[in-house]
Amino acid sequence: MDNDTPMDEPNRPDSPARAALAAQTNRRVFLRRASALTLAIPGLGAALTACRPEQPAREEHAGAGGTVPQTAAARDSVGVHNPDSKLDTAFHQGGRAPSTVAPAGTPVAPFARFDPALPPLSTGRTIDVHFHARQVPIQISDDTVVAGWTFDGNIPGPIVHCRVGDTVHFTLTNEMDVPHSMDFHAARINPKVAFRSTPKGESVSYHFTPRYAGAFLYHCGTSPVLMHLGSGMYGAIIVSPRETLPRAREFVLVHSEFYLGSPVNGVRPFDYGRMLSELPDAVTFNGRPNQYSREPIRVNTGERVRFWVVNAGPTLSCAFHVVGQQFDTVYLGAPPSSAIHGVQTFSVAAGGGMAFELLADIPGEFPFVNHEFGHGQKGATGFMVVG
Repeated sequence: MDNDTPMDEPNRPDSPARAALAAQTNRRVFLRRASALTLAIPGLGAALTACRPEQPAREEHAGAGGTVPQTAAARDSVGVHNPDSKLDTAFHQGGRAPSTVAPAGTPVAPFARFDPALPPLSTGRTIDVHFHARQVPIQISDDTVVAGWTFDGNIPGPIVHCRVGDTVHFTLTNEMDVPHSMDFHAARINPKVAFRSTPKGESVSYHFTPRYAGAFLYHCGTSPVLMHLGSGMYGAIIVSPRETLPRAREFVLVHSEFYLGSPVNGVRPFDYGRMLSELPDAVTFNGRPNQYSREPIRVNTGERVRFWVVNAGPTLSCAFHVVGQQFDTVYLGAPPSSAIHGVQTFSVAAGGGMAFELLADIPGEFPFVNHEFGHGQKGATGFMVVG
């Protein structure tokens, strides 16, 4: 092209259109990079949102059956896992990292050993479960009271026991100022409908039929999930198989981490910033450090023992091990299939669950631990006394 030939206006290096395009591109790159920091820097997301140009308000109405029209669903299908998470969350606190400070004067739930025994099955094939989201200070050791976000006032929440093929009718009633929800890992269901958040004073209900046997986690699924799950809103649902398993003494152990702030009126809040650090103050089986060292699990010589181990996390794995024993059977998937034998230690991922079996044929005291000892020695240790 001859140097004297004029360029099209949009392609000129100094044209307003080209400058505007470059500015827009640079801004998109900045926002994309900065958005990766929003989980690490609470409040940054709100600041970035404030920088965006004003958009017209959008109204959406549920169609038949309570579903969102396809156009809206398509717009919201990426990055929106809980449709009501915008109602939450603890991030509406002026950009501070949230914590679970208990209201002054709230009665403290005294220390009580969490019963690890698996509850018996219902005689019926339909199970009604109704939980309440409550903020309760709970004493988890001689010198520690935590400001728990709970299901039914305890950490972990109640153990649910059903069979493959049972119908579970579930209702969550929220008694807290912050919205909450319920995510059952044993359910196969549309999470945007069933696992939606509910505000204070309201309830959400749904039903599901477990397809697979196993040890499953349930937890609050409201954003940020790390904050809600890490503050005590979790528990175990054990789904027994249709096939009969060997007769055994059955126990449920929910492994979890505690990330705590400084005491406020004698109560330690759960701290979101510390959750992000992945350096827990305590690691527990069933919500109290070392409780089964003080009050062991007791079985008779010759009994088969089955541990249903659920790892609530929210982040770390649990390398489950019984000192002085081996597991003759570990179910990798739904019992009784997928069994492996002669296992010393097996890791249960955060959000996962497994069944471990052994024959208690030797009298004695057998520690059960998270063999990742940097975590096990923070409280994830107990004793099984045989004989």
